Amino acid sequence: MQTDIAVIGGGIMGSALAYWLTRLDPTIAVTVIERDPAYTTASSALSAASIRQQFTTAINIRISQQSIDFLRCAGDLLAVDGDRPDIALTERGYLYLAGADTIAALRAAHAIQRTHGAEVALLDPAALAVRFPWLELGGIVAGSLGLRGEGWFDGYTLLTAFARKARSQGARFVRGEVEGISLAGRRVAALRLTDGTQLRCGWAVNAAGPWARAVARLAGIELPVFARRRTVYVIACRAVLEGFPLIIDRSGFWIRPEGTGYIGAPPPRVDPDDPPLEPELGPFEEELWPALAARIPAFEAAKLERAWAGYYELNSFDQNGLLGLHPALDNLAFMNGFSGHGIQQAPVVGRGIAELILTGRYATLDLSDLGVARLLENRPLRELNVIG
Repeated sequence: MQTDIAVIGGGIMGSALAYWLTRLDPTIAVTVIERDPAYTTASSALSAASIRQQFTTAINIRISQQSIDFLRCAGDLLAVDGDRPDIALTERGYLYLAGADTIAALRAAHAIQRTHGAEVALLDPAALAVRFPWLELGGIVAGSLGLRGEGWFDGYTLLTAFARKARSQGARFVRGEVEGISLAGRRVAALRLTDGTQLRCGWAVNAAGPWARAVARLAGIELPVFARRRTVYVIACRAVLEGFPLIIDRSGFWIRPEGTGYIGAPPPRVDPDDPPLEPELGPFEEELWPALAARIPAFEAAKLERAWAGYYELNSFDQNGLLGLHPALDNLAFMNGFSGHGIQQAPVVGRGIAELILTGRYATLDLSDLGVARLLENRPLRELNVIG
C-alpha cells in the first residue's frame, strides 16, 4: 500500500491536517491511521474544548486569534452536502482571578496580551462585583476578563466534522496502529502496522497525541511528551448565575457552564506518566467543592453528577506545541505536545503543517517559534498560562 502523506493519529490534529492537505491540494493522497476510530480515548473528544487569547507567548495569542475566526465559520467551512456541523461556539470569555501573590504575573500577562491585540480587560474588585455579583471576592485583587474571542465549543463535533470533511475531500482513514517505521537514510520510507500492512509514504506525520512519544521512538527520536490524566467533573447547581464565564480561580481550579450545569476541575495533582484513563472521584469533595463554594456561595448546594477523564499530551520541556521537521529526518513532521491547548489550536496548526509539507514553508502564519528543533537547541519557549 502506498500514499503521499501518512498521518499517524486521526484526532483533532490529524483530522485538521487531513482537511487542510486535501483542501489545499485535492490531488494529493492522504492516509490517516487511527487506532480508535470511535474516539473513545481521544484527548480532543474528552477535553473541555475551550479557546482563549489569554496566553503569555505571542505565537499562542496569534494562533488563537486565527483559530477563533475559523471556529466562527466552522459550520460553513466543514459542511458536507449542505449538512453544517454546529459546534455550539459560546464566546463568554475567560476570567482569571488574582490575589496579592499573583497580581504581578496577571498584570504582566495582560500587558503581553494587549500588545498583541487581545481584547482583555483588567478589572478591580468593584468592577468584578458589578459584572459578577454572585462571586465572593475575598482575597481577590483583580481579574482579567476576555471580552472577545474566548469561550468554549463542542469539541467532539469539531473533531468529527474535520474528519468527515477530510474524507469528503478524498482523505482515506484506516483503522490501525503503527508498530514500526522503516528508514532509508534521512527519510521515512514506510510504516508497518500491527496487522502487517506496509504503508509506503512520501511523508509521515506524528499526530499521535498522548502516544506521540512512542511513535517518535520508532524513528529513533526522543520526544518529551507524556500522557497526563485530567478528570473533569460535571456539576449541577440550581442557582441562576448570569454572565458566567470560564473562571480560573487564584487557587487553581477552573469552572465553566456546560448545558444546564457546569464542568470544572481542581488544580492538577502530580500524576504518573501514562496512567489509566479512569476518573478520580475523591478530589471533587476533597478539593474542588470546598474551593468552589468559597468562591461562589451558590455552589454550596451543588451536586456532582458524573465525571470523566481525558489525557493531556504534556510537553514537559516547555508546555508548548512541538511542530514541524526534526533535524534528524527530512520527511517526518511533528504536531505534538500541546499541553492542554491543542484543540483550540488545531485549525491553525493543521493548516500550517499542511503548508509546510506542500510548499516547504509556513505561509498563513509563521509557526517556526514552535519548531521541534528547539529541543536539540535547549531553547525553551515557556507558556506561563497553562491550565491544568
